[in-house]
Amino acid sequence: MKDVLKIAEKVAVDAILSAGRVARQKFNRDDVMVEEKGSNGDVVTEVDYLAEKVILYKIQEHFPNHQIRSEEKGWSGIEGEWLWLVDPLDGTNNFAIGLPIFGVAITLLYKKEPVLGVIYDSMVDKIYMAEINKGAICEDKFIHVKSSSSIEKMTVGWIQGHVVQNNPEAMRLKQFLDLKFKRTLSLWAPSILWAMLARGDIDGIILYNSEGDDLYGGLLLAKEAGAIIMDFEGNSFEGMNSEPYIIACHPDHKEKFIEIVKDGLL
Repeated sequence: MKDVLKIAEKVAVDAILSAGRVARQKFNRDDVMVEEKGSNGDVVTEVDYLAEKVILYKIQEHFPNHQIRSEEKGWSGIEGEWLWLVDPLDGTNNFAIGLPIFGVAITLLYKKEPVLGVIYDSMVDKIYMAEINKGAICEDKFIHVKSSSSIEKMTVGWIQGHVVQNNPEAMRLKQFLDLKFKRTLSLWAPSILWAMLARGDIDGIILYNSEGDDLYGGLLLAKEAGAIIMDFEGNSFEGMNSEPYIIACHPDHKEKFIEIVKDGLL
């Protein structure tokens, strides 16, 4: 596995930089194609497809026997021990309306466990990387989640799946979080939120049923930066889940976050 990860890291960085470059070049241009995707108000742009093509080519060139699941193309390759997850433009809705908050997320899993996660904040040109048991890094420096003194002064990220929409339970929980924390932040670019948590800019993330191709790289990044990753009952979140409900925060705040989420779901 060590040799695979060594090559995979270089491939992922090369691919993610190329994809991010495509997005920056096309950002805020009137001639970029945007069309509806599905029935939940989501959209897709030509940049999603262009960036995805670049990434898939680079992965398949070096790892032709690995399976890939990508945001637009879906599944490709033969099922095996290795699986790549690709979100070529995380934050497409932001990109489409000229909001410069979007990124690229590439994750490599081995036997359904993330072992390499790379996130690129495209507009500020920052790469975040985590390899299992090796810590989280940004610009060659280790990054860490923070422990705050007061719940009332905390900012937490909120991530929900497109299928959630105005689900009463989800909306009730989010409103409760707004009351308990200083600020609840919804970026509609989950990978950027995970990067913010890992570098200590926000204090936690509450995720309600959102299993995008950006998720597992973000989880690995946060975990390697020192966050505890658990479900709403406080059990450690491991592997893959098609309908995840997740709390991520500094271990010091584990019990308080569980209590707040449970109260918010009553």
